[in-house]
Amino acid sequence: MEHHSLTLLVDIALSIIFATLFAIIAKAFKQPLVLGYVIAGLIIGPLFGPFVGGKLTIGYVKSEESIELISEIGLILLLFIIGLEIDLKELARMGKSMFALGVIQFFLGVAAAWFAFRTFFPPAPGNFDLLYFAIALSLSSTMIVVKLLHDKFEISTVAGRLTIGVLVLQDIWAILFMGIQPDLQDPQILNVLGSLVKGIALVAISFVISRYILSRLFLFAASKPELVLITSIAWCFFLCGVAEKLQLSKEMGALIAGVSIAAFPYGADVISKLSGIRDFFITLFFVALGMKIQAPSASDLGLAFLAVGFVLVSRVLIIAPTVFFSGKGLRAGIVAGLNLAQISEFSLVILALGVQKEHIGKDLQAIVLTSMIIASIISTYVILFNDKIARGIISFLSIFGVKENKEPLESQVTGETKRDIVVLGYFRIAQGLIDGIEDDKPSWLKRMLVVDFNPIYRQTLESKGIRWAYGDLANPESLHHLGIEEARYIVCTVSDMILKGTTNRRLLESLKSICRHHQPKIILTTDDPKEAEVLRNNGAAHVIVPGKISGLSLFTELSGMVDQNGSSTIAKSAKVKPKKTTSNKKKVKKTK
Repeated sequence: MEHHSLTLLVDIALSIIFATLFAIIAKAFKQPLVLGYVIAGLIIGPLFGPFVGGKLTIGYVKSEESIELISEIGLILLLFIIGLEIDLKELARMGKSMFALGVIQFFLGVAAAWFAFRTFFPPAPGNFDLLYFAIALSLSSTMIVVKLLHDKFEISTVAGRLTIGVLVLQDIWAILFMGIQPDLQDPQILNVLGSLVKGIALVAISFVISRYILSRLFLFAASKPELVLITSIAWCFFLCGVAEKLQLSKEMGALIAGVSIAAFPYGADVISKLSGIRDFFITLFFVALGMKIQAPSASDLGLAFLAVGFVLVSRVLIIAPTVFFSGKGLRAGIVAGLNLAQISEFSLVILALGVQKEHIGKDLQAIVLTSMIIASIISTYVILFNDKIARGIISFLSIFGVKENKEPLESQVTGETKRDIVVLGYFRIAQGLIDGIEDDKPSWLKRMLVVDFNPIYRQTLESKGIRWAYGDLANPESLHHLGIEEARYIVCTVSDMILKGTTNRRLLESLKSICRHHQPKIILTTDDPKEAEVLRNNGAAHVIVPGKISGLSLFTELSGMVDQNGSSTIAKSAKVKPKKTTSNKKKVKKTK
């Protein structure tokens, strides 16, 4: 037992060390970190392990099963976070055209892949290679796309919104496929219906519990962010256990757990706090995937390149016309198609489950993994130059009379006013600020986002048209997930005495980093006049010193009182003064 524990510790250590090394190399070449993790697994795994061990005298990972066990936890956390990011209200706001785009992209993509590769994977009873391959090629990488678009500040563009919308809907289709995945080998209608009924029942029960029990539990725990986090994780693993008892996959339970609390305002904060834990386990998940890679034959490598070419071309051919005919512009459609031209980590998850259930072999998994690596490398540069590529395609199409429509504004796509005034912390100062805005500038209320950890004010603020969001100011990632990078004005109304886990100075640096694209006007609060000067020198547009403002306000009031009282005293003195003067004159005369 002790020897096994030591071996496991060494294997985890090797996995993390090599993952870090190759992730640094991947970053140096501007590639996704996931590629570094997979290559690390390839290097220390069975394929190259003996060679590397012989040269470096460190040995290779022997306990692959143990690494997979730990990586499964990372997979559950990954799917939980994916569920947290699926906002059903946001899906409803996307509108019919966005939903139609998501439906057309996935189902037409699966059909096109099915017909394009049916000669490589001849369909036969009990053979699911072609189905898994077609679904894998129809899902895009949320991890890669969101990261690259965020770095380019294109998340909120028309093409960016379309891209994110399709990614969210792809996750929905993948979840639905996972729901029927256990019954593929015995696809009787009763079995499939039974799984769907169990899935729907689990969703319904989880939402009822979320609505009537979890909401109160979160309200009670809201003042302690770490309690919100641990409660969320406990809910995730609880539903995983329930799903397994119902003969559904644990991963399905994790997804439902995430979706069921996504409607709560705590979702963004949970994601930000869970990201570090998730990333550790996810690193091991992708290292374990790399260990499974077999030496590809020339035909497998050729098929992988063919799959990548198909993904790139099919995404543009399916998405661009759909977006164009919906009135959102040809360029936006082409850019969205280019953005989505890679293979998803979710595809690897589905394939890993398929291997576990013996639906497919490891050969297919290796081909798709190779395709994902190639597509990720190419996609990095495609997204980097998506505008130039799109304009080149439009110029070519103009030869045939196809012209670009005027691209709609972002507000026309979302239908929502931008929340460009962000207030961090809702305490006395913020309450006074909003009272003043409500009296003099009521139109500003729909432009405001208030970030705070106390949900007691949520209903009051939202009734005024203000958006309220749960957030931990000590965690910059939490603010990033709330989407404040486009704010024009950010006001922190909480001084360092009240802030927990951070200071206004650190908060200023975090805000400058999050909003580095256009640098909004940042107003901060401090109790120290000297610190106020430091904050102004570091880039704050204005700094509130509550004590000084209160003192000045008190001086104004007191000055008015004293002046008024002084005027009354002078007036009274003026009436008495002539008598005193007469008396004095008499005294003077007597003296003389």
